[in-house]
Amino acid sequence: MQNQLKDLATALGADIVGFCQLSDAPIKNLPNHFYAVSIGVKLSDAILETIDGAPSFAYFQHYRTANTLLDQIAFRLAREIEKNGYSALPIAASQSLGKNNPYRGILPHKTAAVLSGLGFVGKSGLFLSEKYGSKVRLATVITDMPLSNELPVIENGCGECRICQNACPAGAIYGTKPTYDGERNFDAEKCSRYMKEHFQDIGRGSVCGVCIRVCPKNKLCR
Repeated sequence: MQNQLKDLATALGADIVGFCQLSDAPIKNLPNHFYAVSIGVKLSDAILETIDGAPSFAYFQHYRTANTLLDQIAFRLAREIEKNGYSALPIAASQSLGKNNPYRGILPHKTAAVLSGLGFVGKSGLFLSEKYGSKVRLATVITDMPLSNELPVIENGCGECRICQNACPAGAIYGTKPTYDGERNFDAEKCSRYMKEHFQDIGRGSVCGVCIRVCPKNKLCR
């Protein structure tokens, strides 16, 4: 079944697909949903080249399109899992728990991606794909269908690099020891506040992309 899900996700546009078992079920009233399918879509090299110290209109549109594609793939995978007699919940690419906790979602997509062996979380708090570097957007499907890891968890590969920290216009990247969720590396509130203050004319301050653009791990897939 994992091969079927991987083939379907790839046919629908996914560039990376992984499977894992989570330590806990992310939704309290779905206690058996502790398996996850992690889906990634690569961002355009040409689009990222348009980011120069600030987001571009092209990047904002591309960001939204990538999220839409991921949501559609996750939706289709969840339906396929349900057709096989299990329950599945697709988690949107861009998620938030609302005004009371705007910087958290049901589950950090990067956590599922790391546990699936697809990459690691860097000092920037970004997920860095083993294949594509920082140039990916993610979505997740959680399910009660038993799934098994196909790849080993990858050790962090940032080393002493501080390029993203030096480039961040908000000064929101401060971590030295990355974690699966990136929480101890990145100040999401500071990042969001800076975007709304300085990039209001592009997507009402909802995107930046500078840390994605400068990450040297991206050179691996040139």
